[in-house]
Amino acid sequence: MIPVTSFADQKVAVFGLGMSGLAAARALLAGGANVACWDDGDVGRNKAQHAQLPLVDLRHANWSDYSAFVLAPGVPLTHPEPHWTVRKAKQYDVPILGDTELFFREHKKQGSQSKIIGITGTNGKSTTTALVAHILATNGYNTQMGGNIGKAVLELDLLQDDAFYVIEFSSYQIDLTPSLHPNASALLNITPDHLDRHGTLENYTAIKARIFTQLEDGDTAVIGVDDAYCQKIADNLKGKLAVHHISTEHSVDNGIYAKGGTLHVMEQGRETSQISLAGMSSLRGAHNWQNAGIAYHVLQGVGVSHDEIAKGLQSFSGLEHRMQEIARLGDVLFVNDSKATNADAASKALSSFEHIYWIVGGVAKEGGIASLTEFFPNIEKAYLIGEAADAFSHVLAEHNVAYQNYGTIEGAVAQAAKDAAQSQASEPVVLLSPACASFDQFPNFAKRGDAFCQAVKILYLDSKSNYS
Repeated sequence: MIPVTSFADQKVAVFGLGMSGLAAARALLAGGANVACWDDGDVGRNKAQHAQLPLVDLRHANWSDYSAFVLAPGVPLTHPEPHWTVRKAKQYDVPILGDTELFFREHKKQGSQSKIIGITGTNGKSTTTALVAHILATNGYNTQMGGNIGKAVLELDLLQDDAFYVIEFSSYQIDLTPSLHPNASALLNITPDHLDRHGTLENYTAIKARIFTQLEDGDTAVIGVDDAYCQKIADNLKGKLAVHHISTEHSVDNGIYAKGGTLHVMEQGRETSQISLAGMSSLRGAHNWQNAGIAYHVLQGVGVSHDEIAKGLQSFSGLEHRMQEIARLGDVLFVNDSKATNADAASKALSSFEHIYWIVGGVAKEGGIASLTEFFPNIEKAYLIGEAADAFSHVLAEHNVAYQNYGTIEGAVAQAAKDAAQSQASEPVVLLSPACASFDQFPNFAKRGDAFCQAVKILYLDSKSNYS
């Protein structure tokens, strides 16, 4: 834990008692603050009580006593409307902060020489964060990873001068971190997402761009430039920063052009080195080439060598639920991409494989799967699950894609496996890449991915004659 001493002997309110809220409350108490915890739900309050954290009903508290208000990132700050605690804080001019803001304040207060790498983007940020941390750890560096992945940032080990803190930031967290200042910052991409929380794509884009706002001379900015929103942000980066552009679509003057599974490292329009990703199944596809390019330059920005990065890339095994190759039965490859909760995320897997037996559906995002039609030639057959099944069936039928409605993952996996086993292709792929949220059938994408893995496991337990 990182004790937060910035509010020692002061009263601080904390609302939203999930992982980050509980961590913030513990860290503030350890640093000497007088903490008042609250949550709208019994589950959060029970967790706080079990952890012996002080509960105070903030609806009836004297907000003029509080020096700060720590808000969990999942609680609405602005849209669709400010939470009642946000209104209270603004009414009494109480600063609204997140747990990541507490981390940066403590880092500055202690004068820590540790390095901070901040990573954000609509898609791919968790894989890139894990990849960066893996490369550091593989090479023996003191590595701490958290934020929007794994541990809450204040649950990481004490600030140490030799440590590297690799932090994934959601847009919600950036919105609550006015002191955000990593040594190396990365923005992977921007596509429409979380507009219910930010109102407009313009607001969402502006929040993501704050990952670079406070960078200073000598800091490093790394940005994917294959979408218009990020390209515009890149064009506006000023100062004596080390700015690196990452593209899988065109060459760049400074940064990495990733093509055909090779990272081409460019400086002032000249190629200086290469790294081949050939044979690295966990880094398959153009989106993962971009992830690797982002990782390369944020690590270079904090002093990690080319050879160390190349070594770490070779042993990266990927993340659960993100194009995770979980099994092979005969020639059939089973891939769990449950984290693909929107069409843009699903496009990464659909573009990375051929001869796909696609399990798709759930709670559809705006636009559904209409944007994925360019990848339909890769699909042998689709297996529809969840509430989006009827709507998606119309799109598939219009484009002559074979499909069946199975409703559940278990039924879809069993049929897809049977069909794939009859394929003459060298590597038919049963792919769960839902392009949808999971909330109609599962509490989150991870539970959905676990259900897919369990269904595949059952196939192993059965004789192959059942599906060959």
